[in-house]
Amino acid sequence: MVRAKRPRTTRPAPETARPADLVERQFTTQTPNVLWVADITYIRTFSRWVYAAFVVDVFSRMVVGWQVHPCCGQG
Repeated sequence: MVRAKRPRTTRPAPETARPADLVERQFTTQTPNVLWVADITYIRTFSRWVYAAFVVDVFSRMVVGWQVHPCCGQG
């Protein structure tokens, strides 16, 4: 059995503009629903790679939204 290669992710050039850091790396808050952060990761399953995206409320550390979807042109 041949393992699938890792998904190729974007590697922006150094001169590419980056989004502004709106929270200035201060990932704390005193009340819920004031600051949400997001992350994305790739996961290998038995049949394909998928990506999983999560939105987390910083105050409670609870996931408030998520999505899993096939990646890399696999349908």
